[in-house]
Amino acid sequence: MTEKERLKKIIIELSYEKRNVTLASGRQSDFYFDGKQTTLHPEGGYLTGKLFFEAIKGVEGVEGVGGLTLGADPIATATSVVSFLEGKPVPGFIIRKEPKGHGTGAWLEGRKNLKPGARVVIVEDVVTSGGSSIKAIKRAEEEGLVVLGVVTLVDREEGGRENIEAEGYWLKSIFTKAEILA
Repeated sequence: MTEKERLKKIIIELSYEKRNVTLASGRQSDFYFDGKQTTLHPEGGYLTGKLFFEAIKGVEGVEGVGGLTLGADPIATATSVVSFLEGKPVPGFIIRKEPKGHGTGAWLEGRKNLKPGARVVIVEDVVTSGGSSIKAIKRAEEEGLVVLGVVTLVDREEGGRENIEAEGYWLKSIFTKAEILA
């Protein structure tokens, strides 16, 4: 079984649920992908990091990976650790949903690992409308980073790709909804 096949099996076992749910986008759906169940699993987290690193290896000049807390946190960490193990270290970062309420008041954690103008990739567990990805892109750019594109574990194929591309960025998905449910 390939790493991708194994990760798909873990996603189906731990992250896919057939039930009615309201998504972060506000839309109603009859199924749910809870990506954190996979990305926080020991093997699932490792495989996620491995496949995300593979997805960014060919992107010229990536200097960081990160996104909005909480979904991006384990992905950015796993990708960064795998990049180190592969001899091509790429730091991770986390974008807060609100600025830190004390100390530095920072929006972005991991700042000292990124030079001003660093070229970064936003990571996500699930993309539906692309709203969270676009929010992460805007905040990263406000923090002085140059966003290249987005990589997601699962693209629900509900307009997110089109919305992200309309903003001028690319989206790479490890899996689409169709691939998971096939």
